[in-house]
Amino acid sequence: MELKILWLNKRDVEKLVNIYDVIPAVEVAFREHGLDRVQMPPKMYLNFKAHNGDLRVMPGYLEGPDIAGVKLVNVHPDNPGRGLPTVMALMVLNSTKTGAPLVVMDATTLTDLRTGAAGGVAAKHLSKEDSKVVGMIGLGRQARTQLQAIKAVRDIEQVKIFDTSKDSVDAFKADMEQKTGMEIIKEPNVHEVCDCDILVTTTPVRSPLVKAGWIKAGTHINAIGADAAGKEELDPMILKKAKVVVDAVAQASHSGEVNVPISKGIFSVDEIYSELGQIVSGRKPGRESDAEITVFDSTGLAIQDIVTADLIYRRAIEKKVGTELELF
Repeated sequence: MELKILWLNKRDVEKLVNIYDVIPAVEVAFREHGLDRVQMPPKMYLNFKAHNGDLRVMPGYLEGPDIAGVKLVNVHPDNPGRGLPTVMALMVLNSTKTGAPLVVMDATTLTDLRTGAAGGVAAKHLSKEDSKVVGMIGLGRQARTQLQAIKAVRDIEQVKIFDTSKDSVDAFKADMEQKTGMEIIKEPNVHEVCDCDILVTTTPVRSPLVKAGWIKAGTHINAIGADAAGKEELDPMILKKAKVVVDAVAQASHSGEVNVPISKGIFSVDEIYSELGQIVSGRKPGRESDAEITVFDSTGLAIQDIVTADLIYRRAIEKKVGTELELF
């Protein structure tokens, strides 16, 4: 018997989907998660301390759509100096009927899109409906899809940005003003950026850079950068006074924004309000007043990758994009 699989490279993926396509797919994934219709072990890590990086394995299965797969992804912060992306990833979708691999694709762009989409879904359910100002701390690849996704769900008029790299600030402003048509303001200090309706943090820091006193009532925060043990972007006192929503409790507890405060006994798992899927599926209310401070702790879920990869795969088949490879 002959078995072939489809190979999709980065260029293929980029021409098949965009952030606006991915947001509704990721929202479905969260809904399925909230209805307990997924199988998804917490992501597994191999830490390469000598090389300042790690490798992660992320399997998952969604029972409703009947799709399954696994993503292999690295995070190496020193890679830009080597001419490589900080994050690189490979995605495999498998037939649930036979287990055979259906498609192997570059998942670097996929990762950017599905993480941005998760931030958009969180903003849709947790930020004030009349939010106008976004603050962004950290201006790498992920910041771009976060901003595009938030703009897709809220009528944003102004963006405040900060990064320790002047080149990153200048590049982000030029690129995203052109893509979004919004006013983007370069702020000299972190605390000015925090005067906003929706704050997005996408940094790799291991010591909090956002202080509790800077966050005004009604702010929603997408905390994206803390995605491994020891990473922490927010003053734990922000979590203590906020409605904290995570993507998955088991995963966030050991690798999300809440992981360090939990390990130090400052914050407990019992203080987490809910998982985002419980809100999307209607099991719990999202924002309940304009005065609430809300935090979405995003670690990235395999089910987000799988629904996005499935969308890409179906479009590739429809448009006859990609290269068939003979497996046996």
